[in-house]
Amino acid sequence: MIKQMLAHNQKFVEGKQYEAFQTSKYPEKKIAIVTCMDTRLTTLLPAALGIKNGDVKMIKVAGAIITGPFDTAMRSLLIAVYELHVNEIMIIGHTGCGVQGMNAKEMLELMHLKGISKERIGLMRHCGIDLDKWLYGFDDGSKAILETVDLVKNHPLMPKHVTVRGYIIETDTGKLNEIEAPNP
Repeated sequence: MIKQMLAHNQKFVEGKQYEAFQTSKYPEKKIAIVTCMDTRLTTLLPAALGIKNGDVKMIKVAGAIITGPFDTAMRSLLIAVYELHVNEIMIIGHTGCGVQGMNAKEMLELMHLKGISKERIGLMRHCGIDLDKWLYGFDDGSKAILETVDLVKNHPLMPKHVTVRGYIIETDTGKLNEIEAPNP
């Protein structure tokens, strides 16, 4: 499959099809989007939001979840804000997410079945990696998105003027629903 993709790429470049996608590194809409890596969102999300190449910075991670204040997605957001003039951030999860209900024990078993030894897994644990927490998904997609919104919004290096909001996109229709924290 990779060979076919590389052959297509060669024709793409030779035919100068890239010219239709040329743009600046600065997002026109000054928005960064953190969303899931789900294949259903590749074309659906931009179409549903009316965005095109060059409009936004798009960061894709499993479940649209930022796992900690110093993970690469959070670093990317800070770069987007400070270097690329982003002033709004959308965290967009989706219906039917594969990370919802993901089980760390099952994932570790799948790793073992694919050749990762119990010793290697044990070494990770010995080094202080909490694999059960790191490989666990979430039970409630809306709650998980709100937790990521809270992490981003209250990150000590995130300027207060940056707007951060959470959404769930329906993978069947493309309808975006804002998720708001319940009033205390």
